[in-house]
Amino acid sequence: MQQKIIFFQNLGIQNYLDILKRMNNFTISRNLYTFDEIWFVEHYPIFTQGLSNKKDNILFFSKIPIVNSDRGGKITYHGPGQQILYVLIDLRRRKISVRELIDMLQKIVIETLNYFSISACTNKKMPGVYVNEKKICSLGLRIKKGSTLHGLALNVNMNLTPFNYINPCGEPEMKMTQVQEFNKEVKMIDIRNILIKKLTEYLQVVILKKKYETKIIHYFTK
Repeated sequence: MQQKIIFFQNLGIQNYLDILKRMNNFTISRNLYTFDEIWFVEHYPIFTQGLSNKKDNILFFSKIPIVNSDRGGKITYHGPGQQILYVLIDLRRRKISVRELIDMLQKIVIETLNYFSISACTNKKMPGVYVNEKKICSLGLRIKKGSTLHGLALNVNMNLTPFNYINPCGEPEMKMTQVQEFNKEVKMIDIRNILIKKLTEYLQVVILKKKYETKIIHYFTK
C-alpha cells in the first residue's frame, strides 16, 4: 500500500532552515510504512549553498542570508514567487533510479511550461530546465536511506535581482529567467495545478481530494 500512496502538501511561504530541518527529520525517521510526500513551498529570500559550492561563486554580499545546505549542487537563490517542490520519495520502494527521477522532474517542468505556451528544454551539460538559453528551473537532490530529499525550484514571478549577486549554480555566464517574462497571465496557483497533474501522471496516481490551496494534506492513490 505504501508504494501506491503519495501525500502532497502546500506549505505556503516558509523559512528555509525550518523546512530543511523538517525534511531531514522526516527522512531520518522513515521506515517501511512511511508514505512518500511532495511538498510545495516558497521561501523567504535566502541564498543556499550546496555541497560542491565554492566561495568565489558569491559576487556581492547583501542583507540576504547565506546558508549551507546538504543538497547536491552549488549556490542558488530562493525567494517568494519561486515554486519549490521537495520530493521525499523512497526510490527503492518505487524502483526508480536517481537518474530516472531527475529526468522525470525535468520532463514534468517542461510539460508544465509547454502547457502555458512556453517552449523549454534541458541542457546536456547541466541539470535544470532552460528557456531561450536562460535557466528557469534548478534541481538539487540528496539521497539518504535510499530516499530523496530536496527537489526543484521553478521561477514563476519573483525578484530575479539577487541572482546577480552570485554565479547561479556555479556558472559565471548563467542567466536566469521566469514564467512571467513569457506569460504574464500565469499565476502561481496555475503552475501548481499543472505540476500536480503532471506528477500524478508520471507517478501513476489518481487525485482523490482536490484542496490544493489549503494546508491540509492532499491524499493520492492509484
